Amino acid sequence: MSHVEAVRPLSPAPAQPAMDAGSLIGIITTALEDAKAEDITSIDLAGKSSIADYMVVATGRVDRHVGAIADRVVKVLKDHGVSGIRVEGEQTCEWVLIDAGDVIVHVFKP
Repeated sequence: MSHVEAVRPLSPAPAQPAMDAGSLIGIITTALEDAKAEDITSIDLAGKSSIADYMVVATGRVDRHVGAIADRVVKVLKDHGVSGIRVEGEQTCEWVLIDAGDVIVHVFKP
């Protein structure tokens, strides 16, 4: 008779707590600065809008710069474990919106 051990199912990994908006703002602002974004402005929307707690607006010099800035922000957010990021406008890069949950980022040409 063979001896077979009961195999316990793996328990799911503990859920990562969602990153608060303040931490996201810091990460996003640093990524924008590193990508040489210009005119970086944070707008507090808490209690004023149901879509996000903050909006960050920045400009890039030309289409290619706008795209590079957006790519940098998305990469840094993913590196910090932020999931569910949605991006619009990458096809033309005249204006790119990055939805990171509690923070929405708009990058566009001046």
